[in-house]
Amino acid sequence: MVSLICTLQDHCDDVNWCAFSPTLLATCSADKTLRIYNTRDFSEVPYSPLSGHGYGVHCCCFSACGQYLASCSTDGSTVVWSTDTGEIEAVLEHPGRNPVRVCAFSPNSSHLVSGASDGTLGLWDFHTKTLHRTGAVNDTTMVACSFTPCGQMFVTGSTYGDLRLWDLDMNQLHAEKNTHDLGVTCCCFGPNILSDSGRVQFRLASCGQDSTLKIWTVSRSNTGSCKMQLLHTLTGQSAPVLSCAFSADGQLLVSGSVDKTVTVYDASQGTLLYTLNQHERYVTACAFSPSTPLFATGSMDKTVNIWRLEDGHSGHEGKSLPVETATLSCEGRKLLCHSRLLVSDWSEEDVGAWLCEEGLQALVENFKANNIDGAELVSLTKETLASELNIESVGLRSKVLRKVEELKAGCVCTGVPDEYLCPITRELMKDPVIAADGYSYEREAIESWIATKNRSSPMTNLPLQTTLLTPNRTLKMAIGRWRTSQ
Repeated sequence: MVSLICTLQDHCDDVNWCAFSPTLLATCSADKTLRIYNTRDFSEVPYSPLSGHGYGVHCCCFSACGQYLASCSTDGSTVVWSTDTGEIEAVLEHPGRNPVRVCAFSPNSSHLVSGASDGTLGLWDFHTKTLHRTGAVNDTTMVACSFTPCGQMFVTGSTYGDLRLWDLDMNQLHAEKNTHDLGVTCCCFGPNILSDSGRVQFRLASCGQDSTLKIWTVSRSNTGSCKMQLLHTLTGQSAPVLSCAFSADGQLLVSGSVDKTVTVYDASQGTLLYTLNQHERYVTACAFSPSTPLFATGSMDKTVNIWRLEDGHSGHEGKSLPVETATLSCEGRKLLCHSRLLVSDWSEEDVGAWLCEEGLQALVENFKANNIDGAELVSLTKETLASELNIESVGLRSKVLRKVEELKAGCVCTGVPDEYLCPITRELMKDPVIAADGYSYEREAIESWIATKNRSSPMTNLPLQTTLLTPNRTLKMAIGRWRTSQ
């Protein structure tokens, strides 16, 4: 079941785009501003609204770790903002200063692409904020762009109706003509990477003026050849479809239309799950949260609706939550904190909460008096339990050690933003590095992988062009801030 939990009414003109980071929601509008909200309670952050564009803002997107926000405008620029302070970090002037209609970060935030109304593309090196490559499709307007989850390719959509696949050197790898009659309006890749018979496959959604939403398979072989295959054509809306977005797990697909509806589909089966009718004008934007069961839709009615998926997509009736209970309170987050961190990062309070969960309440005060935090917990031995904690019962000491071993064996970073977890170990990264496949890994894990796996990518199974590893300092800082906030 889907519940409307709140409506944001701060913009004074059409809402053109919305985007989530793990902790923030950004919206942009024809009123020339961006507004930033905290996803805990959807209150506006102190530095919002952001006013740096001279004309309407068409699109906005967060970097992978949420530290930066990019926005593009009719004024011909893409502005990079700090989400810590709201200050402008850089202004990227598009070649020719034509109106910029769309912008998108690569998954590891090493690149940013911008597309303009004259059909030109700018691919920026985000670390240096310099123009890396340019490209163009003549006689059209670029209105859509999305990177593959591996970050090595991106797709563009235009008013001409075609979808084009590019590599990071701006070589055009494939062109799918006439995908949407009268033009593409939006496109986005799903988060999953599939391997099949020597080919890497991705899921791509596109929508257009022909009132359809389409799901494609985009594949690339070991030899570099690419192709697109249409899987589903979805016709749940009766007018042009203006926006689409995959959920963080790739299982759901949401779209917004000129017919004022929002539709939610099962992305695998292509079946319509829900049709939502809360906007009064065209639905121009939609986005899923990467960390909570929420999605946002923006409209020409100047509002942004926040929706909650109560029951996944089972279709069973569920209880709607009022706005004030849609997110956890600070107290609730503290109680759940110990289950979201690595054990070694637990505080003494987290250890106490875990003892209570395991039926060891009688030991809480003893552990607290001896300052046992997560790091101390995983280092406990029979000797320290007996001599330092004075636990005389052999059976109780054995029970504690057994519970600790079970904890270490089954520890999963549930609730940690997925981009902070190493894809190999699924543990919170301490020294993240970027490999040649564009993904970030824990240094020790990827070095071991390269040494034993014949230089293939853990994510794509394709050969790594180089074993050079680049420190991902931005991600490391983001992880540090996240750990401090927990």
